[in-house]
This record gives sequence, C-alpha cells and structure tokens, in this order.
Amino acid sequence: MDEKEIFERICKGDEKALEFLYKKYYRMMTKLVITNSGTEEEARDIYQDALIVFWQKATSGNLVMTSKISTYIYSICQNLWRKELDRKKRLSNEEKDSAVSLDTETAERDKIILKCIEQLGETCKKVLMYYYFEEMSMQEIADKLGFANTDTAKTKKYKCKMKLDELVKAQYSERDFLD
Repeated sequence: MDEKEIFERICKGDEKALEFLYKKYYRMMTKLVITNSGTEEEARDIYQDALIVFWQKATSGNLVMTSKISTYIYSICQNLWRKELDRKKRLSNEEKDSAVSLDTETAERDKIILKCIEQLGETCKKVLMYYYFEEMSMQEIADKLGFANTDTAKTKKYKCKMKLDELVKAQYSERDFLD
C-alpha cells in the first residue's frame, strides 16, 4: 500500500489500514519516546494515543495531508510526549515544594543574580528570565521573542549568560555566595 491509499482507507474508517500503519511506524515512533527519557510502555502508550488522534482527524474528513503520514504522526507523538514530560516535571516540582525547607543561601544567591540580570539589556533580561525562572524551552523563547529559530535563541542565551557572569564577577566576590 502506498501513502495515498493508506490515507484514503483510513479516512473511510478501514481499521486494517490503521493496523498496517501501527506496525509500519511502531519502531520509529517509540524510539522517539525511549531516546527522550521514556520507557517502552510509555512509548507504546504515546504512539497509540497519537494514532487515535490521527484516526479521529482523518475520519472526520477535515484532515488534509500536506506531509507524509509518518511525519504527521511523528509530530503528534512529539507533542504528546512533550506534554507528558511537562506533566511529570510539574508533579516532581510539587513533590519538592511540599517538602521545602527555606534555603537562605539560595535565596541570597538568587537576589544577587536578579540584581545583575536587571542591569542587562531588555532582550537578555527576557531570555534569561524565561529560561531560568519560567523554565521555558528554547522553542518557546524563540517564538515569544521573534527569533528565527531555536539556534538563535540558544546563541542569545549563551551570550547573555556570559554577560551576566561578567557582571556578577565584577560586582561580587566569592564570599558573597558563601556563609
């Protein structure tokens, strides 16, 4: 079966065509999750969820394929896995928050760093705040600040971090960080 035939059959509700897709792309799709901190079971679940999303969109008659089916399903898997990782991270942070003891050293260090960040230019200030304090991804930062791509955002973050390091070293000594 070629891509066009598979897509047409799925649009008509042919479960055999979906089964064919499942087997054909299983390894590629599950590898995405497994190589990004996931287990085999999580990979299987994400892939199945992605196929359900694909199935629902295709059978609704509203899906127009502008790329290969594998590319489309892969992007669904990526998005689902990213959401799952974010959910895990939030849960992990909530667990940490429930057992937090006030760390005054960290609070002092953060104050110093924030003072120095305030002395940076507007773009640097935003990049560093988004990345370190709001924990945004490079893609989110690139989108929010209108950078061409994530590489541009990474380069900008690196340069801003270097400027911040220079400011901190120029204004504070190591003793300011140690009790």
